Amino acid sequence: MANGSVRVRFCPSPTGNPHVGLVRTALFNWAYARHTGGTFVFRIEDTDAARDSEESYVQLLDSLRWLGFDWDEGPQVGGPHPPYRQSQRMDIYKDVAKKLLDGGYAYHCYCTTEELDARREAARAAGKPSGYDGHCRDLTAEQVAAYEAEGRTPIVRFRMPDEPITFTDLVRGELTFTPENVPDYGIVRANGAPLYTLVNPVDDALMEITHVLRGEDLLSSTPRQIALYKALIELGIAKAVPEFGHLPYVMGEGNKKLSKRDPQSSLNLYRERGFLPEGLLNYLSLLGWSLAPDRDIFSIDEMVAAFDIANVNPNPARFDLKKAESINADHIRLLDVKDFTERCRPWLKAPFAPWAPEDFDEAKWQAIAPHAQTRVKVLSEITDNVDFLFLPEPVFDEASWTKAMKEGSDALLTTARAKLFQADWSSPESLKDAVLAAGEEHGLKLGKAQAPVRVAVTGRTVGLPLFESLQVLGKEKTIARIDAALARLAA
Repeated sequence: MANGSVRVRFCPSPTGNPHVGLVRTALFNWAYARHTGGTFVFRIEDTDAARDSEESYVQLLDSLRWLGFDWDEGPQVGGPHPPYRQSQRMDIYKDVAKKLLDGGYAYHCYCTTEELDARREAARAAGKPSGYDGHCRDLTAEQVAAYEAEGRTPIVRFRMPDEPITFTDLVRGELTFTPENVPDYGIVRANGAPLYTLVNPVDDALMEITHVLRGEDLLSSTPRQIALYKALIELGIAKAVPEFGHLPYVMGEGNKKLSKRDPQSSLNLYRERGFLPEGLLNYLSLLGWSLAPDRDIFSIDEMVAAFDIANVNPNPARFDLKKAESINADHIRLLDVKDFTERCRPWLKAPFAPWAPEDFDEAKWQAIAPHAQTRVKVLSEITDNVDFLFLPEPVFDEASWTKAMKEGSDALLTTARAKLFQADWSSPESLKDAVLAAGEEHGLKLGKAQAPVRVAVTGRTVGLPLFESLQVLGKEKTIARIDAALARLAA
């Protein structure tokens, strides 16, 4: 494709929380549009009034903005093919359905659900394909009149061609579907409501989409859509059949497809935990694609520069939360310190922060932030890592207290207190030397000597670099907390 001629679309339904598999689809479409200098169309498929909600629609737009996706046509942006919400395009679908009926590309089907089920069962019992058997394909005027007299309301079915349909999938190569496996299918319900099978290809045709990049679960519907496109071309509604690329499944635990019901599938979960958009997108891009065999960490700009749909791997991709966190941690390290301090702000306030707003100290936050940046995997971890600075006293994890405060800890803490009291508090190295010296007096190496000090001052056995933490907390509070720990040990 020449630059500028690629037109891709992302067309989710506004139901529930956005799913990470959906985000991966959006990412690959967006990256391909940006890589080719093409157009990224964002469209809302909201024809299912029972499941769609305005709340989900608003959340969807907010999520895409948070991820950094911009769209060239769609809601809030406009474009040459409005409206971009299917619920506002019903007259268009009604008109196209009529043209398909008038042109003989579709027909009315009067079969009841019970009749269809019975014929399907019979076909299965005979070892034949159980799809629609074409019963109403060529009804006579008398048969139609008889059905109408019974009060039956027909659906509209598309008439599939009697020859195989072959196409080249951009991810999977050449695929062929035989007629017996792709029977005639419904495009309009009995109540006149258009089905996905009609509205999705019609919108793609009218919006001149050139590349349909979507999930593997929709692969079986592609031959139907190709046949419908050809009919739309003959009717002068479509210009061309788009190219199709079906993206690999995203698998969850136990090698099952990651579903909307899986807790780790919700985009909101990652946003609330403090994943960076760039970290999450970097990880999701690896679910079926790679920049280079030996390189997992890259920017979104680097991805766009290199992305080609032809390089997507057709094999299922497994979602690995630990790897996602590790990649996010790398992106946190890459931030400018000032950027990091600002991105942490939501987790330094209610409802996340356990300290009173007036106890937050901006100078201490600025001082500790560079050390915190080297330790956290997600931004939400910042709250527990810095709470000792802003709470009146540390929150003791009882397991940590028991683990650190072994026999002789009181004597060690007493010595450490004396040496810290005499230390030079302008230097973390001086504080380290003080605790090291205390440990040597009691026959302990630094690791064992600093554990009781860390728990006494921060309440935890693990956390930010200890001596930098003590320096930021300050001499007075550090000594007071060691005193409190000694009193607790004595009690």
